[in-house]
Amino acid sequence: MYTPTFNQVTDRNVLIEAMRAYSFAILFGPQLQATHLPLMVKEEGEQIVLLGHFARANPHWAALVGHETLVVFTGPHSYVSPSNYTEPLSVPTWNYIAIHAYGTLEVVEDEPGKNDLVEALVQVNEPAYRDQWRAMPDGFRRTMLAGIVGFRIPVTRLEGKFKISQNRAEIERRNVHAAHAAGSSDEQELARWMERLIPQI
Repeated sequence: MYTPTFNQVTDRNVLIEAMRAYSFAILFGPQLQATHLPLMVKEEGEQIVLLGHFARANPHWAALVGHETLVVFTGPHSYVSPSNYTEPLSVPTWNYIAIHAYGTLEVVEDEPGKNDLVEALVQVNEPAYRDQWRAMPDGFRRTMLAGIVGFRIPVTRLEGKFKISQNRAEIERRNVHAAHAAGSSDEQELARWMERLIPQI
């Protein structure tokens, strides 16, 4: 990912927070294949691990097993008007957050392991549903679990790009921040990241 130095974010805690906040990710590779999936981000000591599952009918999982996989987490994004800049000869741009994680995909095929993945995903998104899932007939749950392939990806490399006007003059950053703060939900999120990561906003 092309990332100028001023847009790079390397703080592990910030990257994990953003990956969890924008957890509907895209898995790429090989042969230009891509799959959109909700993921969980787990810390196992110093190791960051991405967890999720494919529909078994999706052939992409088999192509990824044992291969380096690129996982892209896309955060909020927004147009930036040149009217925010003091220089008349300015052009529009786009602010956004993106994180690229790399690692080798390992499958989780055993039923208890897959059940743990499903329950963890439920716990993140709808904890109250867990009891309903557990109360379903065993045969039904086993059929559902047979239809998925779980996976884990131990992350070997992370790249964080937070393009939030860091390279602009202070007055221009303030103008962009004000415009974002008064805008859409994506723009408001970008404004909050600007407040956190850029001094003098």
